[in-house]
Amino acid sequence: MRSVGRFRKWSQEVTMKHAVELFFRIALLAFSWLLWWWASNTPLSNVMNLSIIVGGVLLVFPIVWLGRRILDRRLTTRGVAWITTFVQFALGNLFGVAIVRAVATHRDWPDWVLPVPAEIGLLLAIIAGAAFLLTVVNLALKGFGAPFFIALSRKLAADWLYAWTRNPMVLAVLAFLLSLGIWFQSVLFVLWVLILFAPALLIFVKVYEERELEFRFGASYLEYKSRTPMLFPRRPRG
Repeated sequence: MRSVGRFRKWSQEVTMKHAVELFFRIALLAFSWLLWWWASNTPLSNVMNLSIIVGGVLLVFPIVWLGRRILDRRLTTRGVAWITTFVQFALGNLFGVAIVRAVATHRDWPDWVLPVPAEIGLLLAIIAGAAFLLTVVNLALKGFGAPFFIALSRKLAADWLYAWTRNPMVLAVLAFLLSLGIWFQSVLFVLWVLILFAPALLIFVKVYEERELEFRFGASYLEYKSRTPMLFPRRPRG
């Protein structure tokens, strides 16, 4: 009887922890939505826009560095999950708000016109957006996870799109943003993506995310990493 009682108590504690974690993630997601809504609907000065679009992305670098330092202290599995949630939450909002403001204000930038038909950019954006949605489905079905801090993957996603590249979602996001720049015919938007946004996102993947996945999935991730390119797709071996 005592063992049954202990099991029930343990089960209740686990259920409570999962409920608290789910509520916490929902609260973080709700906060992010409100922040992105504010960013898309609030008129801001040019200085504030520049601070968000450039300064917000630059903040990614110290956050990634700090997160990696904490990871290297060899935390418990649960500790790694929580620090990853906070790092992804911070970066998701920095990137998200920067994208929202860049898209909302790109017409106000003093700019050079990109000599490419806008229709080509729109078509590419639709294709890249569809590819992003496919990676979300891929991650959900094969890794039991969701983008950013919504749900960390519980399995290593290494099939379908993830067999061609370790970061199909990152590739889709970058392709989508570049497509938007072509659609807007904005040289400055394209340069912002290539010179600032892409390096910040790739630094996060290389410095933090790869170390975190290595910690959680161990040898299976190292084997997957050795045979699958980081970004640009390659036909799976064998």
